[in-house]
Amino acid sequence: MGAPHTSQWDWVVMLMIAWANGVRPKVLVADRYFKGVVGWILRHTGGIPLDRSSPGATIRALLKAAEADAAFQLVIAAEGTRSKGEFWKPGFYRISQQTGLPISLGFVDGPTRTLGMGPSFHPGEDVVADMDFVRAFYADKQGIRPDNRTEPRLREESREVPPSA
Repeated sequence: MGAPHTSQWDWVVMLMIAWANGVRPKVLVADRYFKGVVGWILRHTGGIPLDRSSPGATIRALLKAAEADAAFQLVIAAEGTRSKGEFWKPGFYRISQQTGLPISLGFVDGPTRTLGMGPSFHPGEDVVADMDFVRAFYADKQGIRPDNRTEPRLREESREVPPSA
């Protein structure tokens, strides 16, 4: 997972980190960017177009690829957009739960001009505890454009669980 996702340059930086470590990850990118030369570049650098109006088919194909390849790695910008939002997109969390793949925390921090990889973890049964771990890691990471940073929070964290009968 790459965060904070505040600039188009985040994609380039995260690929550089992966390639420097000998990894050729798949990268989920909104399908609207897969036109012309940019689309060609995205496809040849591991880009996978994601139709946000109907992501199911793409996700199912990724899950199948992950099952067939022990070295499969997927990069997702959990914020889902480069602008400030209220919540992160939960795809990274759901994919990890469904595949058993760990979540590895990658970062870009403009103010300190640092980038890299942090810890990896497998999500448990407590989404709030898992996201507290993520928040603690990203607390001092601001992204390339700090004003666009979205606090690591999933909509699922605020849902009330109905009492069991």
